[in-house]
Amino acid sequence: MARETIHGAARRRRSPVRHLRLVLGDQLHPRLATLTDLDPDADTVLIVEVMDEATYVRHHKQKLVLVFSAMRHFAAELRERGIRVDYVELEDPDNTGSFTGEVARALDRHTPDRIVVTEPGEWRVEAMMRDWEEAFGLPVEIRDDTRFLCPRPVFARWAEGREALRMETFYRAMRKRTGFLMEGRDPVGGQWNFDHDNRRRLPAGHAVPERRRFAPDAVTREVMALVARRFPDHFGDLDGFEWPVTRTEALAALRHFLDDCLPEFGDYQDAMRSGTPFLYHGLIAPALNLGLLDAEEVCRAAEDRWRDGAAPLNAVEGFIRQILGWREYVRGLYWARMPDYPETNALEATRDLPWFYWSGKTAMACLAECVRDTRAHAHAHHIQRLMVLGNFALLAGIAPRQVEEWFLVVYADAYEWVELPNVHGMALWADGGLLGSKPYAASGAYIDRMSDYCRSCTYDVKAKSGETACPYNYLYWNFLITHEERLGRNPRMAMPYRTLAKMAPARRSEVLADSARFLDGLSASEGEPGGQRAVDARAPDLFLVDPAG
Repeated sequence: MARETIHGAARRRRSPVRHLRLVLGDQLHPRLATLTDLDPDADTVLIVEVMDEATYVRHHKQKLVLVFSAMRHFAAELRERGIRVDYVELEDPDNTGSFTGEVARALDRHTPDRIVVTEPGEWRVEAMMRDWEEAFGLPVEIRDDTRFLCPRPVFARWAEGREALRMETFYRAMRKRTGFLMEGRDPVGGQWNFDHDNRRRLPAGHAVPERRRFAPDAVTREVMALVARRFPDHFGDLDGFEWPVTRTEALAALRHFLDDCLPEFGDYQDAMRSGTPFLYHGLIAPALNLGLLDAEEVCRAAEDRWRDGAAPLNAVEGFIRQILGWREYVRGLYWARMPDYPETNALEATRDLPWFYWSGKTAMACLAECVRDTRAHAHAHHIQRLMVLGNFALLAGIAPRQVEEWFLVVYADAYEWVELPNVHGMALWADGGLLGSKPYAASGAYIDRMSDYCRSCTYDVKAKSGETACPYNYLYWNFLITHEERLGRNPRMAMPYRTLAKMAPARRSEVLADSARFLDGLSASEGEPGGQRAVDARAPDLFLVDPAG
């Protein structure tokens, strides 16, 4: 694909610029609000690669390739439509490294009457934009992001006065608002949620579809070389990059999911299997969060599959709930509660993040598998994230800020607006129940029920105590004991706390001792001695990841 060099279009055409229209790297949709009334003869689109955004956390290498390559392809597509694009590459020698600096340079080049932007996904970027009008002395128009189905003011009105913001209540309101899977005012099938049908373990030998992936083209290969050169110490493998970087590729990925995976997505959406990272999952979240797809078209396409008889209702409802429910909900909650939301730490968790979250070097097979998948693909599906990686961090009392930064770093679809509520509120219960009515804490039995990970693990998932027992087992009860005063009266925790009440004092002491031994042995940096390191030495076959980078 041919592409012009830095602000080449601006050099060719020097007619006056009325509006400078800034498009961010996660706003790559042809119907973006910034572009809806664009005048090709009088407006210029500014797209910039800046070091601040590449390094405010040390993003997975594949995330950087995805964003920069998609930006370059999008700029080329705009030019093909006759739109003036001022594109600033990362290695432009005059690149200031920041949005504000690059907007200032563009104003000098184009002297527009107005800056037009679409509201960004992250609070810190919008705070920056709010200062531009005074700093630059010209109007800055920040438009609503119409790619989402619930405008921020609509969510704010829904949330006003509520002590707890439950997704299920919001989801039902959004079904009524949008009409998805509705028959008049009633849900199709007579119920709102088919989650109880979507918890099947993948049968042994069950063949899953071969997933559609996308070989890097010349533009992407150039970006891969850039990332390898400029970000060699960032986390993640680079060679396996196969994500869609254009809208055409993203639509092809969506069609593949709908045709080949959606019919069984519902049944197996919570399943996990070693060596099978993608299963039936959509793999469209990176494209959706970049703007290559939008929520309405994705939900509409899935609903059409059900109405055509090509996919069962439990699968389609479960998929639409992830987008119309969770995705819209966490965005609304993020904007309603920022900037104070990440400051909460309801369970007073302070332990450092263990090094195996980066290296994958742990004898716990489930964690090792999920970290390997994450490193190789910048991807793990929602149950791996919540019930393996997040669950361990919850049970071990890992500091929320460290866990949240890790999730933001390692996944191709991670942006703060979606990552923070999911990790802070759902996985860690750090908001004290604003998002979820109870912590998502589970023992090893859940992981064993939904995966085959335990079969190859050094630890025994059936054992409840001792050095060979699955750490999730005693850490689960240790978590309940530690937070009994806080959680013991939670109605949704009544059953486990009734069991805990019957636990013999000697068994409680055993739980506390096993947990202390294990947690004291966790290491936050490579090479430190400790109990976990000693246990790891018994399972060298799990040490498959070089921690460097």
